[in-house]
Amino acid sequence: MNSRRRKPTEDNRTRYFNPEGVTQIDEPSKSGIVSIETKEKKERALLIGLTLKGQSRSTTEEHLTELALLAETAGNEVIHSESQARERIDPAYYIGKGKCEQLKGIAAELDIDTIIFDDDLSPGQARNLEKVLSKRIIDRTGIILDIFARRAQTAEAKIEVELAQLNYLLPRLTRHWGHLSRQAGGGVYLRGPGETQLETDRRAVRERIANLRKKLGGIERSRATQRKKRSEMPVAALVGYTNAGKSTLLNAITQAGVFVEDKLFATLDPVVRCYENDAGKKILFTDTVGFIRKLPHHLVASFKSTLEEVISADLVIHLADVSHPFYMEQMEQVRQILTEIGAGSRPVMTVFNKVDLVRSDAALEMARSRFPEANFISALRRIGLEKMLRDISDRLFSPPLNGKIILEPERAAEWEQRFSDIQVIARDYVEDKVVIKFTALPKYKNSLYEFAGTGNIFFDL
Repeated sequence: MNSRRRKPTEDNRTRYFNPEGVTQIDEPSKSGIVSIETKEKKERALLIGLTLKGQSRSTTEEHLTELALLAETAGNEVIHSESQARERIDPAYYIGKGKCEQLKGIAAELDIDTIIFDDDLSPGQARNLEKVLSKRIIDRTGIILDIFARRAQTAEAKIEVELAQLNYLLPRLTRHWGHLSRQAGGGVYLRGPGETQLETDRRAVRERIANLRKKLGGIERSRATQRKKRSEMPVAALVGYTNAGKSTLLNAITQAGVFVEDKLFATLDPVVRCYENDAGKKILFTDTVGFIRKLPHHLVASFKSTLEEVISADLVIHLADVSHPFYMEQMEQVRQILTEIGAGSRPVMTVFNKVDLVRSDAALEMARSRFPEANFISALRRIGLEKMLRDISDRLFSPPLNGKIILEPERAAEWEQRFSDIQVIARDYVEDKVVIKFTALPKYKNSLYEFAGTGNIFFDL
């Protein structure tokens, strides 16, 4: 088992609610809101990750670093982290009972309050771990849900987060809510009616879920009406891994005044701002919630109305932090979530942010060679913004170029990476060839001819 010690943070981050810190829980109001008073107390956290077969130790270390940021954003003080190499996840204890016994000694020695796992735990795993370790057990989804609950500001975001919480809690209900708070880690998990019969709890949760879904249905209809009213202007949706700099970019483009903080999920609520280019044409830019590895499905489903801004956008601007050592992995996570929410076929423009933070010229050149059509900017220092905005205007206002390209299978994969900004309309297999129908900007015509070769590409008249 590999381990590393982490210096206690001096940051006064948001508190993480816990049963010992709760001094009063009011009965839920008609709106479903429960007021909670807390004492100031940071949880001392121990982080746990697995290196499974086929995964490198450096990847596990990077995942634990991200988990530490999540834990600190939720108000925990990260004291220590542990990683273990395993063939597969243990179905009963996640890390195996023997390792649990080792962790028990480490947790006692370091006076740990909370143990946070970098994967989702089944209800059975959480119970078994709590029984052996006698500590508060939180999984990755639990910590993300807690952060979202703290960040939600508007009524819509609060409804979306509560719906995700309840869907997460429903299969984990045991005997009464008080026990659940100890099992899941407190905080957002204490918004219940107190100790009741299990079936009564479940029925109450299901009724609340149905009520919240009804409210969200009304919000979705209202948002659809708003989008229809502004349909005369093209919409560019900013998406990206959390902390990629979307809000900073929106502020740089439109002077939106959006809250910016160097933390994960600094903003949740969608923001729409208007930009007018030099030709007097207007573009609506939208900034939505940031994505992250293993984003809980409950959150994706609950934030459907918010993410509709992406699904209906005329152009999706995929913003990536090129200074991050694992930016390629982060980009792939964003692509997967876009596909999951139904936005995988939208036109995408790749923009790499934070070029001023890249320490190696070679690393930046490698990114440029991988993505020759991408824009490279620094939203904070306003580097490359003018070219990026011209390219966005070209994408939104220039007539599209439609065509098809015929490639060998191995060349098709290379084409899709190099021309990732081109919208694929259809993909077919004819004998041993891949036929891709696409829509592209006129500026790509020469590059496409050079890549495909004579007789392998055809443009519509």
